[in-house]
Amino acid sequence: MNSRERVLTAMSLSEPDKVPIDFGGHRSSGISAIAYAKLKNYLGISSGDIYVYDMPQQLAIVEEPVLEAFGVDTIEMGRAFMTDDAEWKEWVLPDGTPCKIPGYIKVRKRDGHWYLFDDEDTDLAVQPKGALYFDQIHFPLMERGIEHDDFSDLEQIITNNMWSAYPSPGAHIPLDDAGLAKLAAGARALRQSTDRAIIGLFGGNLFELPQWLYRMDNYLMYMGLYADKVIELSEKLCELYLRNLEKWLGAVGPYIDIILFGDDLGGQTGPLMSPAMYREYYKPYHKTMWMRAKELADVKVNLHTCGGLDPLLDDLIDAGLDAINPVQISCTGMEAEYLKSKYGDRLCFWGGGCDTRDVLPLGSPQEVGRHVKRQVKTFSQGGGFVFQQVHNVQADISPENVVAMFEAVRD
Repeated sequence: MNSRERVLTAMSLSEPDKVPIDFGGHRSSGISAIAYAKLKNYLGISSGDIYVYDMPQQLAIVEEPVLEAFGVDTIEMGRAFMTDDAEWKEWVLPDGTPCKIPGYIKVRKRDGHWYLFDDEDTDLAVQPKGALYFDQIHFPLMERGIEHDDFSDLEQIITNNMWSAYPSPGAHIPLDDAGLAKLAAGARALRQSTDRAIIGLFGGNLFELPQWLYRMDNYLMYMGLYADKVIELSEKLCELYLRNLEKWLGAVGPYIDIILFGDDLGGQTGPLMSPAMYREYYKPYHKTMWMRAKELADVKVNLHTCGGLDPLLDDLIDAGLDAINPVQISCTGMEAEYLKSKYGDRLCFWGGGCDTRDVLPLGSPQEVGRHVKRQVKTFSQGGGFVFQQVHNVQADISPENVVAMFEAVRD
């Protein structure tokens, strides 16, 4: 099998010739730019620069020599864009490592802290001195609240936050005629250049986006106080997302294999809402978007959703989900054996291959290897598994442990 066939076979819940591997195929399977610089040095790779394509999380583009070294079977559609070095500008990572960031990023330093700001000169996020990541500090609808909101300016306001204002390369292209033509051409060229499975990042966040607008504590309170307004907002967001989905998949649909949606629904001990709330507030709209995506293109639907999800998985599968990532195995009800036995015939587990909370940062390379082998053996039986570590490799992870992790996958 080639890489694309390997990934799609696993996503179809059949067993491929070997375990497919994702590394950097989306914004939650990658690596901190600080850790990536150390990894390249450890591997003896001196070509290229350190390109930070996700500014809030400080994620690096995983380059071809690293993808080849680890036998990676995936690639993110965004790699088709911003291939000209003139589209990037110089910056420095928190540990002093020089890097490049997208030219459209608006960043400035004040009193030793870095700030992301928008066209209106509003500070959206801060990376405090000594910190590794950016934190959102501007919530555009926090003062207005949801109780009397008519959502008439929703389309204009949703980009006024850290996560939406600075999308990753590819997602920065507007969905007008010129932009759609550029997206189609780039995606087509990427598909012609690789047999890796191509992942298109769409988003479509229903539960998270209101948190970026109102602030998380406020929105969770609204879910209990103003059910009708929460449902109305989900309806409005779904309508907006469907319009964009029609345009976007019309351009890139023939050239991608997986469409990635996002909504962090879980916490350490379980979902951040009751199953009843999920069914009322989000499931109808997730189902509408996911089924429409499958009507528009021959794609598999993958959802990025952190945390403990067991009480929601039956509903997510019923809504049309093909795979979840990053499969946070340290959470309640997310143990590999349990998930595989209960859902393995209905859902692909894209992740859960290595615990990044305790094992990857604290274990020896030998301990990492043994852990990965156990996870892979459990999840891969009968197919329905794509290897990735649980979320991104963080800045403090040693290159020795990263290498040990990937060596164990197919050992």
